[in-house]
Amino acid sequence: MRIVVLAGGVGGARMADGFARVMPPQDLTVIVNTGDDFEWHGLVVCPDLDTVMYTLAGIVNPETGWGIRGDTWGALEMLGRYGGETWFRVGDRDLATHVYRTFLLRQGRRLSEVTACLCRALRVEVAIWPMSDEPVRTIVDTEEGPLPFQDYFVRRGCQPRVRGFRWEGLEGAQLAPEARAALEGADLVVIAPSNPYVSIGPILALPGVRELLQDRTVVAVSPILGGQALKGPAAKMMAELGESPSALVVARSYYAFLDGFVLDHADAALAPAVAAMGIRPLVTDTVILDPEARARLAREILAWVAAGLPAAGEG
Repeated sequence: MRIVVLAGGVGGARMADGFARVMPPQDLTVIVNTGDDFEWHGLVVCPDLDTVMYTLAGIVNPETGWGIRGDTWGALEMLGRYGGETWFRVGDRDLATHVYRTFLLRQGRRLSEVTACLCRALRVEVAIWPMSDEPVRTIVDTEEGPLPFQDYFVRRGCQPRVRGFRWEGLEGAQLAPEARAALEGADLVVIAPSNPYVSIGPILALPGVRELLQDRTVVAVSPILGGQALKGPAAKMMAELGESPSALVVARSYYAFLDGFVLDHADAALAPAVAAMGIRPLVTDTVILDPEARARLAREILAWVAAGLPAAGEG
């Protein structure tokens, strides 16, 4: 079974890691959000790509879920002495990734090619592709005006109330060729438990992606458990957009192409409402903080799909 995981951030990286632990690497592809990318002191930073790459390389900081385990902060401290902005935390080894990525991009290489180069160096066997080789930047429309995503998320700590989202550069962007080929050849697409607005939303906004998903078996894992996000501002965003934070909001956002939806035990009572939308629910433990839990959930999803996505009581 050829599987594609659509991912963004820590939740996406953890779900990708789960599948990487239970299946051959050549059968797994991860397509990653690049709407979070931005330029930091002249360097191209790709936070979601790096989080997925570091996680699958086994070097991610386990305490934060992002960055590199045991990293140091000498360069950032010196930057601060010079008067440079240090609100975005970049460790010394993490800095090397951004330096080399920027160097390769300035040689004219595509972001997909650069990502493959970095992955080879870190001995990541799973294919990781950016959603697009063209820059697409998430803009968060807030009560204080539009904010680039990292300004909203890191500098402002998600404090301004959200009014909506848009993507700069979308009109000139396409799904990266390697990502398109992976989706076209996929037997199963798994939407990771990532923020549906700012992690998965940019991927779905690219031309042709929703149409490709309509022709595939697609399941999604809810990032909302009991009305709360395990990590990140998804629930806060839902509330500020006028929705009662719930896994059902996530299922509805993917309704047009979704075949199955994975809910946590905390939301078991929502399974009938999911089924009423024509989407098969799977109720299980979706908390995947440790490697064993990630592998267990991946196995459960694979077995569920292989059995034809049976609803409760059918399998």
